[in-house]
This record gives sequence, structure tokens and C-alpha cells, in this order.
Amino acid sequence: MPKIAAPDGTQLYYEEAGAGTPVVFVHEFAGDYRTFEPQLRYFSRQHRCVTFSQRGYPPSDVPPQPERYSQDIARDDVIALMDALRIERAHVVGHSMGAYTALHVGIRYPQRCLSVVAAGCGWGSSPDAEQRAALKALAADTGRMFAEEGIAVAAGKYADAPMRQAFKHKDPRGWAEFARMLAKHSAQGHALTMLNLQLKRPTLWEMEQELKSFVPPLLVIVGDEDELCLDGSLFMKRTAPTAALLVIPRAGHTITSEEPAAFNAALADLFAAAEAGTWLAHKPRT
Repeated sequence: MPKIAAPDGTQLYYEEAGAGTPVVFVHEFAGDYRTFEPQLRYFSRQHRCVTFSQRGYPPSDVPPQPERYSQDIARDDVIALMDALRIERAHVVGHSMGAYTALHVGIRYPQRCLSVVAAGCGWGSSPDAEQRAALKALAADTGRMFAEEGIAVAAGKYADAPMRQAFKHKDPRGWAEFARMLAKHSAQGHALTMLNLQLKRPTLWEMEQELKSFVPPLLVIVGDEDELCLDGSLFMKRTAPTAALLVIPRAGHTITSEEPAAFNAALADLFAAAEAGTWLAHKPRT
């Protein structure tokens, strides 16, 4: 199995396909290296596509120490992967938890990003203190659920969450595949990731100043049924000077596999414009 070592020695499993301009895919909390299979099959025809399982997600290592999980560590794992594969610059495509990480890569390492995609981004974020407290409590409950109930039970509940219902009813076969893959994950890895990365990361509103000076071309994608990510997606569009927003109708959170044709078409347009230097051609020069 191909693996690279993160700075703390954690082994990260990856796969790559194709040749050309690099694209690095960063999966969601309920995903793994297979999440972006519809994208690898499409973009590997013209791009060097890299997908990996984050720490806590087999076949990558599952470190047992809580301090080995955080937003900064997740960000630097992406850079470690790029360094190990000798990728100087790439399109960094993130979904949900991975979208937050992609944003942090774009903020901290803009010179390494040809573009950034933040899809289904915003879970856990709110400018309202009461709602933010409720979302943090939900994250804590979710972490405990995985720790105490085991992967089969917890995964079954998580896969059937409200934000997955559009996918479940629109594409039962695709949703069932997603649920089966989730049920093969590590309960410990999910618990540690939720309690130490998702629970503790800054909200999008707390990232406002960094987003105001965001440099790489940024594409924000959200399904109109992904209720907990709509406000955050609009906030990113209004805040980041390089951001464009795509709202996909009748779509929920699992957008990469729920609506792969629309998702891939949007990415193709972004990649072409970013590589040509025309992403902001519609805006007057300042």
C-alpha cells in the first residue's frame, strides 16, 4: 500500500491516477480516499489526481493520542502529502471537513494552491453564539456516539442524518454504497477526529479576516438542501475576494457523489480558468 509519513510519523495512505496538472482531493468526516472516485475517473484523463485517507481513517494510521488531531495538523498533512509526491502546486479540492482543511491550506500556503474548492463547507459554523453552542454540543455528542456505540451502530445513524436524505431518496443505490463504506471505518478515528478537529476548529466567521485576504481562486459549492452549510457558503462568497458560489438544486451534503456531473463540470471550469489566469476576468481591475 502506498503511504507517506506525516511530520509526526503518522502514515497516510494515498492513491493517484492520471498525469498532468495536479489535483489533491481532501475528504469529508464520513468519507475516505474513495469519496472522490467519481472525480478521479473523470479528471485523471487530463490531470494527476491524488486522493488520500486522513489520519484516523484506515488504511491510514489511527493515532490514539487526542493531541495528534487538529485543524492545523490536518492542513499540514495535505502539504506533507504534496511534498512527498513532489507536487509544488495543485488544485486543492475539499469536501465538508476537507473543505475547511482546503481553506486553511489556501490561507497558510497560498503559493501551493492553483485553486481551492470548498464544497459542503460550514457544518458547525454560526455567527450566533447560542446556535454555535448547540452545534458544539452536537459535535461532542457525535464524538461520544462513535466512541461508545461502535462503528456499525454509529455509522448507521450518521449516514441517515437529515443532510443525507436528499442523497438517500434520490439515489438509494449510491447512498447505500456510501453507508457501507462508512461502516468500515474506525470508531476510534471518528471519535478522535470529531472531538479534537471538528469540535475545536474555528468557525468560518472566526476566519473572516483570513478569508478577506484569500489569494487562490476559490470555488464554493453547496447543495440547496444542505441546510447547515448554506449560510456559511454565502458568507464565504461575500467575504473572500476570489470566491465564486455554485448552489446545486435539490441536493444535500454528499455532493461529490450525489451530483457528480454538476460537481465535475464546475471543477473543470475552475481548473481551466485558474490555469489560464482568467478566474477573475469578469471583475474590473483595481
